Amino acid sequence: MLTDFGLQDPYVAEIKAVLLSRAPSVSIVDITHQVPKFSVRTGAFVLASAASYFPDGTVHVAVVDPGVGSRRRGIAIQGKRFRFVGPDNGVLIPAARMDEPIRVHEIQNPKFMRERVSPTFHGRDVFAVTAASLAGGEPVEAVGPSISDPVEPPYSSPRKIGNRIECEVVHIDDFGNIVTSVHSNDLAAWNIHAGNEIVVSIARRKVEVPFASTFSDVKKGKLVALPGSHDFLEISMNQGNAARRLGLKPGAALVLEM
Repeated sequence: MLTDFGLQDPYVAEIKAVLLSRAPSVSIVDITHQVPKFSVRTGAFVLASAASYFPDGTVHVAVVDPGVGSRRRGIAIQGKRFRFVGPDNGVLIPAARMDEPIRVHEIQNPKFMRERVSPTFHGRDVFAVTAASLAGGEPVEAVGPSISDPVEPPYSSPRKIGNRIECEVVHIDDFGNIVTSVHSNDLAAWNIHAGNEIVVSIARRKVEVPFASTFSDVKKGKLVALPGSHDFLEISMNQGNAARRLGLKPGAALVLEM
């Protein structure tokens, strides 16, 4: 499970109650319920970061759903190893693509919903029921018709123009590490490696940051760029908060110059 519900309200417990009522033998693992409110961007990144470490057959349920009750679709995705359930707003797609998605279906079959569906709580009344049914052996195609146009995630791929890389902040973790949209594969293709200096342009400011392998390659309190544990370029600070130092939030545009 992954949501932006937090832990002070009964919402997470209600979803788990529906899951356990319909599939009593399932094991429920919380990825997080602390996704920033309504941040599909962060939810998509966190789900994609964690999903592949779960055992084959896992059903991933992600509910970051600012469009709940609107015309946005609910979907279930069959991947090579996993299945994914949630709103059709991009939150599932990065994780599903890593799992080589086979089929995407819109949830329309009433069998995969509670008898009374609240227009403001599809996590409990649609997605929990669907996930429990899939965990119990129902095939993904039973939820409803196949679709070919799921909504894309709300962040773009980086662009390299000469010695400049245009990218964005995808996520900021609890340490203040700034995760960019630049993947390690991009770094290799563009011949960026430890020992390079990167100039980070943020609005009208420019900051020189060394590219290194780990935090301790720079002194305490110094900024460093490095490939993070999820294979994206991160801008970090050794024993400090880089996001606070640079005043960055998810979605901010960055330009990197070699």
